Amino acid sequence: MQDSLPDSDAVLAQFNRLIQELLRGSMNRNTFRPWEVELLLDIEACNLRDSSRRETLRRYQRAVQRHMEKGARLPLKLSEYLEAVKAKKAPKDGAEEP
Repeated sequence: MQDSLPDSDAVLAQFNRLIQELLRGSMNRNTFRPWEVELLLDIEACNLRDSSRRETLRRYQRAVQRHMEKGARLPLKLSEYLEAVKAKKAPKDGAEEP
């Protein structure tokens, strides 16, 4: 099954194309790979505010590029990225006092 996945450079190029299409607001195709459909559904489920959508997608794109440079075969989902950002911003005051 793993052989059916293209190399990470090809996946990253396809991911960048997908994000550019989303940023432009127009899809120039009607055929998508299964992982692209998963990402599109995940992006839709995240309900991004219009005011921050473009900047959030750009930051997500940069995070995916770093993620794939580290050896990932497929891009992380937007929901995973947003959770990681939220976790970084959360106060680290979880230490209990004696």
